[in-house]
Amino acid sequence: MTDAYDVVVIGGGQAGLAAGYYLRRTGLTFIILDAEGQPGGAWPHAWDSLTLFSPATYSSLPGWLMPQSHTTGFPQRDEVVAYLAQYEARYDFPIRRPERVIAVRDAGNALTVESDKGEYQARAVISATGTWSHPVIPKYDGLEEYKGAQLHSARYVNAAPFAGQRVLVVGGGNSGAQILAEVSLVAEATWITLQDPLFLPDDVDGRVLFERSSARILGKDTTPQTGGLGDIVMVPPVLEARKRGVLSSVRPFSRFTETGVIWADGSETLVDAVIWCTGFAPNLDHLKPLGVVEPDGRIELEGQRSVKQPLLWLLGYGSWVGEAAATLIGCGRIARSLMPEIASVLAQELTDQK
Repeated sequence: MTDAYDVVVIGGGQAGLAAGYYLRRTGLTFIILDAEGQPGGAWPHAWDSLTLFSPATYSSLPGWLMPQSHTTGFPQRDEVVAYLAQYEARYDFPIRRPERVIAVRDAGNALTVESDKGEYQARAVISATGTWSHPVIPKYDGLEEYKGAQLHSARYVNAAPFAGQRVLVVGGGNSGAQILAEVSLVAEATWITLQDPLFLPDDVDGRVLFERSSARILGKDTTPQTGGLGDIVMVPPVLEARKRGVLSSVRPFSRFTETGVIWADGSETLVDAVIWCTGFAPNLDHLKPLGVVEPDGRIELEGQRSVKQPLLWLLGYGSWVGEAAATLIGCGRIARSLMPEIASVLAQELTDQK
């Protein structure tokens, strides 16, 4: 038997919870399907020492502020996981987990959502599956020949396995800087970036970036910006690494060998391990049966609504879905306007059918 809802939300991480908070206000029936076995979305998979680049008040979902951090002033991974677990319990969202959505299909005036546990009929679908399960590793000549250890930041836990080794940390964002800071304490670490990393001033953190983002959304800030959400925030571990003089980076190597890498000048370096901090791609495989996923792996949107399938909306993923859409505070801001939009569309559909 197929369960029917006004809205099916796919993904129970931060974006799915933000959707749930505002969907409760619309009166629409909804269910949240989450592939994970525990609350927190991708956060439980992050490395042990991950530090947010904003204080708790700028790292919160709608309705309930994250408690202040008990550590550095910036929330740590375990504090974020605990907050998300308490958040969904506080609002008692209708979440089913673990339940992985396999496919979404066109059913005329509705969409059929197929999972590994059953089938659902939805008048609208919100996909909020994030990016963690789709890590990106760039193509390099000789990569298949390299016999050393390698892993993506999605699978990095802590620096202990790399003690005493020669390690390349590849990628110039906040994850690369934080992992470099940690690994360099126990290993001979080299930081590989496409260009010199952009470090924000010590007194600039996520609060400033989100305020700039909000101003841009409202059209109140048209001045050139010197920092964005991709620039490196000087959280305490990165500040400490700067004091040790380890935040310098070098440009990429040319190719891999069995035992290391060859640089542009032809010199070779032996490498025991490579840690890829090279980002993620959106997890949209379940939407491919709808024919909406473009060759670049994204979906053509008008706002957050699919152009090719108007019963489909996206929440989270990255800036291509909305300003700061992949952040805790950003996805909540988008959800606040998105859920009334969906409710209005579904109400109009009922009116048109009469």
